[in-house]
Amino acid sequence: MQHPQQAAAPVPAGRSGIRRAFIASLTGTALEWYDFAVYSAAAALVFGDLFFPSKNPLTGTLLAFSTYAVGYVSRPLGGFVFGRLGDVIGRKKVLIATLVLIGAATFLIGVLPAYGTVGIAAPIALVVLRFAQGVGVGGEWGGAVLLSSEFGDPRRRGFYASAAQVGPPAGNLLANGVLAVLGATLSEDQFESWGWRVAFLLSGVLVGFGLWIRAKLEETPVFKALEAEHSRPQTPVREVFTTQPRALCAAILCRVGPDVLYAMFTVFVLTYATDELGMSRGSALTAVLVGSSLQIFLIPLAGAVSDRVNRRLLYGCSALAAGVWPFVFFLLIDGGNRVLLVLGVVVGLAIHSLMYGPQAAFIAEQFSPRLRYTGSSLAYTLAGLIGGAIAPLLFTALLSSYGSWVPLALYIAVASAVTVVGLSLGRDSAQAVDEDVRLADAQETAPAVRVP
Repeated sequence: MQHPQQAAAPVPAGRSGIRRAFIASLTGTALEWYDFAVYSAAAALVFGDLFFPSKNPLTGTLLAFSTYAVGYVSRPLGGFVFGRLGDVIGRKKVLIATLVLIGAATFLIGVLPAYGTVGIAAPIALVVLRFAQGVGVGGEWGGAVLLSSEFGDPRRRGFYASAAQVGPPAGNLLANGVLAVLGATLSEDQFESWGWRVAFLLSGVLVGFGLWIRAKLEETPVFKALEAEHSRPQTPVREVFTTQPRALCAAILCRVGPDVLYAMFTVFVLTYATDELGMSRGSALTAVLVGSSLQIFLIPLAGAVSDRVNRRLLYGCSALAAGVWPFVFFLLIDGGNRVLLVLGVVVGLAIHSLMYGPQAAFIAEQFSPRLRYTGSSLAYTLAGLIGGAIAPLLFTALLSSYGSWVPLALYIAVASAVTVVGLSLGRDSAQAVDEDVRLADAQETAPAVRVP
C-alpha cells in the first residue's frame, strides 16, 4: 500500500483563495468539455464537407471523426509533459499554459480556412490543432484537481476536488446551449458557411475568464511546502512508474467504469433512441440535458458526502449500481416512452455522479504530494484511452454485430467490475486525509525557534 511522503502538508488558505481556486478549476474543465461537445457536433455536421471533401459523404465524415480521435491519442503526451512540469515548476504556471494552449487551438479552428480555399493544408492544420487540444487537455485535469483540493481543507478534499468534475456537464450544457441558439437563429446554409465558427470563437471568452481567475491565484500551499523543503522531484514520471505502480494501476482502473457509463448516457443513447427505438432526436437530447443539469449539483454533493463516509466504499457501491442499471434501463425504454427515457438517463447520470464526485479526490490521494500532478495526469489520460475513447465505437460495433442491447449492458458491467478492481487496489482515502491533517497540525503547533 502506498503512503504519501511526509514532506508537504497543506497550509490552510483564506476563504477567498479557496473560492477562486474552485472557480479556476471548474472553468478550465468546462472549457475542455465545451470544446469536446462543439467539436463532436462540427465533425458530424460540417467538417466532412469543409475539410475532407469526398465523393462519398461517409468517407468525409469518417475522416472528420478521425481528427476527433487524435484529441484522445495526444492526451497521454500532455499527461507526461505537463504532469511532470506540474510537479517540478508548479501547479499554477502549468495550468495557465494548458488553458492558453487549449483556448488558442480552439479559437484557431474557428478561423481555419476550408479545403476549398487552401487545399490539403486545411485538413493538416485541423489535425495539428486537434492534436494540440488533446495535449493541453492531458495536462489540464490533474492540475485542475490539485488547484482546488490543495487550497482547501484536506478533510473536505472530496468536495473541493469535485470542481474539476463539474466541468463535463457544465461544458456540455454550455455547448448544447450555444448550438441550440445558432440552430434556431441561422439557416442551414448560414450554419455550414460561418455559423459553426461562432461556437469555436466563443471559447475565447471562457479562456479569458479562466486566465483572469488563474492569474490572481497564488501557488498551492502544498507546492510551496515542497519548494521550501527542496522536495520537488527531478524525474517524476519515472518515479511514478517505479515507486508507485500500484497507485497508478488503481487510479487508471477506477476511471474505466465511469467513463464507459458516461459515454452510454450522454453520447450513444442519442443514437440508440433515434435509430433503434424510432424516437425523435429532440427527445433524446432533452433526456441528456436534464440529466446533465442535475449532475452540476449532484457531483459536488457526492464529493461532499465522500468526505463524511468512506470515499472508496461510496465509489465502489456506485460502481456496482452502474453495472446493474443498464439492464434495467434498456428494458425500461424498450417501448419508446419519452418520460421513461428521461427517467432512465437521469438515473444513469445520477449513478455516474456518485462515482465521478469522489473520483478526483480518490485519484489524487493515491499519490504522494510530490508526485500528485504527474500521477493524476497519467491516470486520467491513460484511462481515457481504454475507457471513454473507445466506448462509443464498441457500443456501435456490438449493436451492429449482435442486434441486441444485452452485449452493451454486459460491456458496461465488465467496465464497472474493472473499476471495483481498481478501488480494491487503491488505498483508503481516510489514510491520506488523516496524514495530511496531522502534518498540517504539526506545522501550526511547532514552536518558534529563538535566535540569540
